Amino acid sequence: MAIETRARIAIDAMGGDHAPDEIVAGAIRAAEELDAEVTLVGDKEKIDSCLQHHSHSQKIKIVNSEGVIEMDEEPLTSLRRKPKASINVCMDLVKQGQSDAVVSAGHSGAAMAAALLKLGRLKGIDRPAIGAILPTMMANKSVIVLDVGANVDSKPKYLEQFAIMGSIYSKYVLDIEEPKIGLLNIGEEPTKGNELALKTYALLEANSRINFAGNAEGRDVPTGKFDVIVCDGFVGNVVLKFTEAIAEALLSIFREELPRGLHGKIGSSFLKPNLKRIRQRIDHAEHGGALLLGVDGVCIISHGSSQAPSIFNAVRLAKEAVDNRVSERIQSSYYTNSDQVDKVMNSEQQ
Repeated sequence: MAIETRARIAIDAMGGDHAPDEIVAGAIRAAEELDAEVTLVGDKEKIDSCLQHHSHSQKIKIVNSEGVIEMDEEPLTSLRRKPKASINVCMDLVKQGQSDAVVSAGHSGAAMAAALLKLGRLKGIDRPAIGAILPTMMANKSVIVLDVGANVDSKPKYLEQFAIMGSIYSKYVLDIEEPKIGLLNIGEEPTKGNELALKTYALLEANSRINFAGNAEGRDVPTGKFDVIVCDGFVGNVVLKFTEAIAEALLSIFREELPRGLHGKIGSSFLKPNLKRIRQRIDHAEHGGALLLGVDGVCIISHGSSQAPSIFNAVRLAKEAVDNRVSERIQSSYYTNSDQVDKVMNSEQQ
C-alpha cells in the first residue's frame, strides 16, 4: 500500500528582486493553502522580521544561510566561494533528504549550476532542460516548451531527451494521456530547418516512447495543437521572453482601453471577473516558474521579479512535480520500456 507523505519544499528566501519580503509572503500563503512543508532558507533575522508583518501559523521552518549569489556574479565561481549561500543550502537540503524540491527566484544560472553540482543529472540524461509551461488559446490547456535557456547549444540527442522528459511531465502532471510532441521549426515539412532540426526530426520520428506529431511553427506554440514543444535553449529563451512580453502588453492594453469614457467605465466593472480570468491565463506570475528537468531532484526556477503570488504558484508547481514523482518517472523511462514505467512506479510504492 502506498505511503502518503507531504511534499517538502525549500525556498530560497534571499533570491529575487523582491526578496525576502515577497518571497516570505508567498511562502506563508503556500504553507497555509497547500499540503506542503515549507522551509525558508536565508538570513534568519531578516526572515523573522518579515514574518512578524504577517499573520501565519507555525508551519514554516527556517534554515539559516550566509550570503546570496548576486545577479551579476559568475555562477560556478560564486557557488564555490560562498558554500553557505542560500541556493547552496537549499540544494543541500534536497541532497540530504530533508527537502524534496527547491524554489528560487534568484540567479537562474546559479540555481541550475547548484542543482547540477549538488544533485547531479539523472542517469540517461546528458543535459537537463528548463521547461516553461505556457498558456494556449484553448481553455484549461497548457503547453510545456523546453529547453528555454539551460542549453544555448544543443545536439539532436539532447532534444530527444527533452521530448521524453516533457512527455512524462505532460502525462503525469498535466494529465495528457498521449502528449503530442512538436519540434519547433520554420515549417511543417520534415525537410525544413537547419541541421539540428533535420537530425532531431529523424530521432523523434523513430522514438517509440513518444507521440511525435511533427514540426511546430512559432504560431503553433499558443494554439494548443501540441502538448510539448522542444527546441534548443537559445530559441526557447527567445520564445519565452517574447511570450511574457506579449502577455504584459495585452494586460496593459486592457487596463488602458477598457475604462475609457463613461461606457467603458461601466462596462469594465461588469467585465472584472472576465479580466481576472484572462490575467490568470496569460500572466507568467500565475504559472510560478519553470522546471529544471533532468536533475536528481525537483527544482523550480522562478522569474527574478517574482512577488508573492508567483512564489505561491512556484511552490504549487514544485508540489505537483514531487507528488507525481516526475524525476523518478524520467529515471524509470531510461531503464525500462515505456509501457512498463507505471508497473515499476507502482511496485516502488508498495
